Amino acid sequence: MGPHIAVEVLQRQDVVQTMVASGHVQSPHRTDVSAQVTGRVVAIPVVEGQWVRQGQTLIELDSSEAQANHQQAQANVGQALVNVRQLHELRLPVAEQTWLQAQANLKVAEQSLARSQALFDQGFVGASARDDAQRGLDVAQAQWHIAAHQRQSLLPGGSDLAATQSALQVAQAAQASAAARLRYARIAAPVDGVLIARNVEPGDGVQPGKVLMVLSPKADMQLVLQIDEKNLHLLRLNQAAVASADAYPDQKFDAALAYINPRVDPLRGSVEVKLAVPKPPAYLQQDMTVSVDIEVARRPQSLWLPLTAVQTAGSAGAEVWVVRDQQLHRQRVTLGLRHQGRVEVLSGLDAGERLATQPAP
Repeated sequence: MGPHIAVEVLQRQDVVQTMVASGHVQSPHRTDVSAQVTGRVVAIPVVEGQWVRQGQTLIELDSSEAQANHQQAQANVGQALVNVRQLHELRLPVAEQTWLQAQANLKVAEQSLARSQALFDQGFVGASARDDAQRGLDVAQAQWHIAAHQRQSLLPGGSDLAATQSALQVAQAAQASAAARLRYARIAAPVDGVLIARNVEPGDGVQPGKVLMVLSPKADMQLVLQIDEKNLHLLRLNQAAVASADAYPDQKFDAALAYINPRVDPLRGSVEVKLAVPKPPAYLQQDMTVSVDIEVARRPQSLWLPLTAVQTAGSAGAEVWVVRDQQLHRQRVTLGLRHQGRVEVLSGLDAGERLATQPAP
């Protein structure tokens, strides 16, 4: 009786080759939240993992000094407005009247000088009377010039009006700055999202630019994986995948390969890939660990044989033992994909042939 030989009948079958990897959930975008001013945290009315709306308060800083500065700035604006009002309602009318009075006095002085000159020419008065009239005219002219300059300075384009308006603008700018610093004491959510990180507690001092919280805005989730670089040739964009979170292993969801990093990480010998999740399940959260099966190849109705049946023959290629007429025959074959302990037969065998999977020596 001859040795026992394990035999398998070669049949065609549909085979899907998958690549298994693990990774984590990531939102494509993250928003860092930081302070605009130096301050001390007095309240944090939100908790990590909470969904927040745009404009909702995340952090409150001590605002006592900012409030005092804002009140002082408001008072300065009020005083500057009073000065502008006084200029239009009091100083300008007074200047107008003073100018008109000076103009009238100038006219009287001119007439007085004309009369004195006429009387002097006729010999009715002496030179001293005429000189007194001339000095009166000089004084009236000087007073008119002063009144005219004062009036002009209060009119549009005048220096006093410009200075008063400039003082108002400076006060208003200081008020805007104080109001901004007061607003900065309340740090609000810049967008809708989930609070995924919190690096601050009440009582902490904060500095501008330091990241205090991280928001994950509402967006499509992605799965981020690290794939061994030796499997890079199997990856193609849009390959289908099935994933599950480690916390919910029985609840599968679909994904698709959306990005392959063109750079290989030299330290880990891996390539980062990202998969899009068109319909993420409700339980899926930021940074969850996930397991993913990526479909890298599909072979409909192809021939597959166990790897244990393959005999290597160096440069001559692969060979297998085929049972024909109750005898073993060597048969050279061309092989393709390998998957779960089996290998695809591209040529050299047909369906129905009997294959010795572990022939005796």
